[in-house]
Amino acid sequence: MSAPPQDLSRGLPAAGFAMVGWAASGVIAKGIDELGPLSVTFWRIWIYAIIVIIFLYVRGTPLRLSSFKFSWMGGVALGADIMLFFTALRMTTVANATVIGSCQPVIMLLIAGRLFGERPKRRDWGLAIVALVGVAVVLFGSSGLPEWSPKGDLLSIATVIAWTSYFVFSKRSSKHIDSSQYTGASALVCALFATPFALFSGQLFVMPSANAWTWLVVLAIGPGFASHMLMNWSLGRIPAWLGSTLTLVIPVTSGLLAWLFLGENLVFLQFVGMAIVLGALACLVMGQSNRVSRN
Repeated sequence: MSAPPQDLSRGLPAAGFAMVGWAASGVIAKGIDELGPLSVTFWRIWIYAIIVIIFLYVRGTPLRLSSFKFSWMGGVALGADIMLFFTALRMTTVANATVIGSCQPVIMLLIAGRLFGERPKRRDWGLAIVALVGVAVVLFGSSGLPEWSPKGDLLSIATVIAWTSYFVFSKRSSKHIDSSQYTGASALVCALFATPFALFSGQLFVMPSANAWTWLVVLAIGPGFASHMLMNWSLGRIPAWLGSTLTLVIPVTSGLLAWLFLGENLVFLQFVGMAIVLGALACLVMGQSNRVSRN
């Protein structure tokens, strides 16, 4: 199966909606404070996997065994990313957990050429670095806040490797299988991978309340099913480095949502950093769109 042609007019909006969903996931997960982070991961992932499998069956394209050949590595990477991320959320601010994870685009810019034959322009590099500086400003501004924890920040750093790996495996899979098959197979692998960790943690002995079940389902449908389906589809139509760079909008959105709904503190310097991130990403996206329209 050959990779789909690039189509920024549809790929970018799909990626944008996925980013909003992922940004909300941290806020929703931190709000389910009656459950441990690995318990949240376990229930969220299994609900998500079941939803994807049912969706594939209803649409007449049931999950194929052969899809696991191109999806298992992505599923493992996704499971590691979610467990590390949800654990970090309980130890540091939502803004910090998402900000540190958003360092991934720099890695993607470095490896995109070798892995996918993509060649970002100097202007793209410059704007990505500017956005990363904005992310650093958000991180620096939170260092004195009561919710901040260096241990949580270290766990967040570990998510960068897992998150980058998931992007690479997702992009590679588009050459071999349909994005919906990849999403379904990777979701099931992710659930199986996370289950032993959740069991050994002992956190599954606390059953979710009715309110927690509601938010777990929301977490599985929105940031889970919808966001992953959209992002895996878009990665077949936009450069991997561009999709990765767009994740820099996640800490900005997460920080604002946590400020609005969880009462987490934000200082003026962090708002400045968020403005820098959004401005740089807007220029990057507009530059890509103009470049494609000229070709």
